[in-house]
Amino acid sequence: MQYREPLFLKPVFQERIWGGEKLRDLYNYNIPTNKTGEAWGISAHPNGPSRIMNGPLKGKTLAEAWQEHGELFHKDPMNKEAYPLLVKILDAAKDLSVQVHPNDAYARSVEAHPYGKTECWYVLQAEPNSEIILGHHADTREDFEASVDNGAWDSLLKSKKVAAGDFIYVPSGTIHAIGKGIVILETQQSSDITYRVYDYDRRDESGNTRELHLTQAKQVTTVPHYEPELKQQVEKIADLTIKELVSEQYFTVYHWELVGQVTKQMDKDFLQCSVIRGTATLTVDDNSFEIVKGDHFIIPFGIENVKLNGNAQLIVSHT
Repeated sequence: MQYREPLFLKPVFQERIWGGEKLRDLYNYNIPTNKTGEAWGISAHPNGPSRIMNGPLKGKTLAEAWQEHGELFHKDPMNKEAYPLLVKILDAAKDLSVQVHPNDAYARSVEAHPYGKTECWYVLQAEPNSEIILGHHADTREDFEASVDNGAWDSLLKSKKVAAGDFIYVPSGTIHAIGKGIVILETQQSSDITYRVYDYDRRDESGNTRELHLTQAKQVTTVPHYEPELKQQVEKIADLTIKELVSEQYFTVYHWELVGQVTKQMDKDFLQCSVIRGTATLTVDDNSFEIVKGDHFIIPFGIENVKLNGNAQLIVSHT
């Protein structure tokens, strides 16, 4: 199938105990409740597959397009693996639980899931003095397990302040939590496996505490904590500034800032695009599409170049 236009995707919303209303207020999404924590903008995951909103595949899920029209992603017909990535926007109206995710090997052997979860965050908005938890202070696994067993969270967990425009890389095995008042765009492996370590002893509407997964967390957490150094590079093409935020085993993620116009050559199997600010016109061949803040789309394989005209910022990624 020759697809000469972007695949625009409809977000799937997820209610969370820590969610709020900013996905409506900031991105004009029609959220289902006032505790909407996540908008899965580009997803083929069974827990929330997004649907294509335009073109010949309108109404199909991204998972169906991946399986039935792999040529749109330059996928080898012999490749039977699931769609590899997931892009979401999170609204942390309250603190998220302290958690950790497994790597691929653990996910496959223990959870029978194809992917672990390495992820990264671009901070879209943060209230003053907002903090995240990223990593821990334990030098040995024995120290780590003892701190977890004793609930010594203040001495164990590392925290740092964040502001809009910050970027955080979170490899599998990293203890982490997004703090209250932060909105992020997350690019991750297509996995929904989360091991909760600590949840502030809070209770849901039924008065129940949420399940913790301390045994699994002890097994998968990286000890001592390791924070990779990111070698971020900047490239300018006409009126488009491209900052490479991270390039690693599972994904490469960029921040695009457009102030004017550009013709961008497509040299990847496919590009995932999320508009985080402004508006622009995207043109493929003679067809033009308005893209606005909150839009998520994929530029499929086979499109040689796209033209962009406007004032906008995007987070763009590929495998």
